[in-house]
Amino acid sequence: MHSSQSYSISNFLNKIVGKQYCTNSFISFESPAVQKYLSNLTHEYKTLQDDVYEDSKKMRLQEIQPVINLLEERNTLQDNLKTLKELINSDDTKDENFRSTVEAEQQTYLDRIKYLENTLFTVLIPPESEDECRGVMMEVSAGVGGQEAMLFARELFDMYCNYIAYKQWHMEIAQQDLSELGGLRHASILISGDESYHYLKYEAGVHRVQRVPTTEKSGRVHTSTVSVAVLAQPEEIDIVLHDKDLKVETKRASGAGGQHVNKTESAVRITHIPTGISVESQVDRSQIKNREIAMRTLKARIYHRQLEDQISKTQATRKNRLVGSSMRSEKIRTYNFNQDRITDHRLGNNFYNMENFLIGNEILDKLIHQLHDKRSKERLMQLLESVQS
Repeated sequence: MHSSQSYSISNFLNKIVGKQYCTNSFISFESPAVQKYLSNLTHEYKTLQDDVYEDSKKMRLQEIQPVINLLEERNTLQDNLKTLKELINSDDTKDENFRSTVEAEQQTYLDRIKYLENTLFTVLIPPESEDECRGVMMEVSAGVGGQEAMLFARELFDMYCNYIAYKQWHMEIAQQDLSELGGLRHASILISGDESYHYLKYEAGVHRVQRVPTTEKSGRVHTSTVSVAVLAQPEEIDIVLHDKDLKVETKRASGAGGQHVNKTESAVRITHIPTGISVESQVDRSQIKNREIAMRTLKARIYHRQLEDQISKTQATRKNRLVGSSMRSEKIRTYNFNQDRITDHRLGNNFYNMENFLIGNEILDKLIHQLHDKRSKERLMQLLESVQS
């Protein structure tokens, strides 16, 4: 398992400099909760400076150091700002050019202080342990709605493939089950790249589509659902699978593919006996390659099972589950084609221009950033509330 303690504040600061995902106008830097938390952190820093013989204390000191540096710079700017205000209010500043110069410098200090405060808020939020994962397994599955759900599942699948290319990550299709009309019953994608889980985790949930299917003669709007699961893909060291715990089966691949599909046993199915989890891969002509893909998929699902067990022990609320039961009421986003509107129910915001949204480029990226922003604010509030309690 990944540990959040191994992901230091200094590393996190390096990642967010210049990005400023989180806008923190929702809470004042001068609020008692913020000041109390920073005061406790400063006290801890001074205490550690007096006793850094243990490696764990040295590591903690290194984690706190970036926050202290930001605080010290802010305090210095505050002192400089106070001096400038005294100059402006003194009798010796009647020269308009001098006064204009001082006011311009004052604004520069104010802008820098605001930047430092936003950066501090962002750095204070502890990184979620899975965000450091560079590998992701994404699953797209048709839910309620029959063929229409499968057709929209294919559109979402294509959107995510485009988004992966847009973010310049590497993608490998692990499983793809197409319907007779070109829709998608189920597909799995293995993705690798910096911050891939950090971004894609917000897409997990039930997506609802409302539109008139091409096969509908009366013009009636249908409602269908598609489930999306996003699982952190573990490194080799995280999940160890023993041969005695695996049941490996081979068979002929099914579906389109010509004579080769029917004549060679290239499809691989692996069952993990202790957990009962089974995976299958038949996307490649090579049995060896399909076995490799199936093993990576199996590890991701076992890792996810372990993660869910952890979460259920500490957070039993249903909203923390990655995937619902695919019923119409359990939705994170609605795609209304008649009104050309995409509604993300977590944000309460509407996005328009369905065609551009489903391309999977800038508009989707903007929505994901807003979701990250909201999540960061919620976690910061939880952090401050824990200080007050």
